[in-house]
Amino acid sequence: MFLDSLLARNPGLADAAADLHRRGEIPPDTYVIDLDAVAGNAALLAAEADRLGLSLWFVAKQFGRNPEVIEAVSRSIPRFAAIDADEARILHAAGARPGNLGHLVQIPHRSLPELLAWRPETVTVYDLANARAVSEAAQRLGFVQDVLVRLEGAPGAVYPGQEGGVPLAVLDKFAEEAERLPGIRLAGVTAFPCVLCEPGTGAPAATPNFELARQARDLLAARGHQDLKLSAPSATSVASLPLLARLGATHGEPGHALTGTTPLHAVDPDQPERPAYVYVTEVAHTLADGRPAVFGGGFYARSHIETALLPRTGLRLPVQNAPAENIDYYRLLEAPEAGSDVRAGDTALLAFRTQIFVTRSTVAVVAGLSAGKPRLTGLYDARGRAL
Repeated sequence: MFLDSLLARNPGLADAAADLHRRGEIPPDTYVIDLDAVAGNAALLAAEADRLGLSLWFVAKQFGRNPEVIEAVSRSIPRFAAIDADEARILHAAGARPGNLGHLVQIPHRSLPELLAWRPETVTVYDLANARAVSEAAQRLGFVQDVLVRLEGAPGAVYPGQEGGVPLAVLDKFAEEAERLPGIRLAGVTAFPCVLCEPGTGAPAATPNFELARQARDLLAARGHQDLKLSAPSATSVASLPLLARLGATHGEPGHALTGTTPLHAVDPDQPERPAYVYVTEVAHTLADGRPAVFGGGFYARSHIETALLPRTGLRLPVQNAPAENIDYYRLLEAPEAGSDVRAGDTALLAFRTQIFVTRSTVAVVAGLSAGKPRLTGLYDARGRAL
């Protein structure tokens, strides 16, 4: 999906990744991240958000919650949105500041005292029970916690496994109850996804959830709440920030834009964010019919992989589809033309949309590429722990 863009806009990363694998410094099933490119992308996003009067909370799951990358991003975007408690702990330990906790995954009740003690800017609540729990925990800690109300998504506009939120039709009743809770303040609203990239063109467009969030904010404003936030996450990039500003959002939550891998970046090589990671594996064996099998572990069901590059020969082979329900021990490439030289142990490079935190991959961080002096600075697992 992103291999052409990577080779055109960041060929040094491809060369460095292949070299690291050839020398045995990284194993197959490794994502190699260009730290300089990520830092540059974060700076671009921060500058455009500032120009438009928007705030940003960055998201770390896509790049494996990596502490080196977190530190690089937080120099330009200091605050984060953590999708769950584990991610919040890693981000906090890496020195980033908590912006929004509890979205996409509610904070477990027994973790509230720990996480609220960091004094996050906001906490997302999906229902009254979680609002009460946040209120009680904040009261015990001696302060009032700002919360964002998560809106129930529009029919057909919510991903399976991410259901939940307050229906717009009962938001007034919810607000009436929440306003009685002494440990919280209704500070705004959010929904997910609020923006998606159009199929084919990759252009960012608002989903029906965005309009629900706008209506919800208006309802809370009519009840007297002031300075309300509206966080409109998903597909946040330099290209989508003007849309957020025009529709009245206050916050965006960049994730894939930090690595130049939104669907828009796959079809438009002129986007300002540069591709910042590549997946490295190797040929494990060849089937009797000539199809090479590469080691798996890092393939993602929604990645839309197209081709793999074998740098030793420059051969590019289509990647065959695989059922999402199967374990990705291997991934098959199409058989090359007769006479092509494909050997077990050959490096294979792929570039595709991923969520590293749900893989079993290694993450290698490379610095110095912008100066032509790449160096491996660390190896980590997919959840950000140093190896």
